[in-house]
Amino acid sequence: MKEQVVCKTTELEPGEMKAANLGKQNVLVCRTLDGKFYAFLNQCNHQGAPLDKGMICGATTDKSKPGDYHYCRKGEIIRCPWHGREFDIKDEGRMLANPSKKLPSYKVRVEDEDVIVYK
Repeated sequence: MKEQVVCKTTELEPGEMKAANLGKQNVLVCRTLDGKFYAFLNQCNHQGAPLDKGMICGATTDKSKPGDYHYCRKGEIIRCPWHGREFDIKDEGRMLANPSKKLPSYKVRVEDEDVIVYK
């Protein structure tokens, strides 16, 4: 698979994500709050939900109790729209509940205003 420009840096604000095409693959391009870009297959590894219909959010801490939630890592977690599975953007798309599973990921680089995704 060759590299491809999938969007411009100005198309995604920090904390946002969008679907893009990489050849025949549908990819999810994410921009974390620190401004870095990441890309994954735009499909949950559970039942194939389109992850771009989900959200980027944070995670609860171990200090959380029922009805009293403490959040951390805002803008670093992808939440699946169908069943709420959560994936760590900065840790290769690893599932929070089962780190042995992860989303297929792609390499990303930025040149000028272009976000380039490749395998």
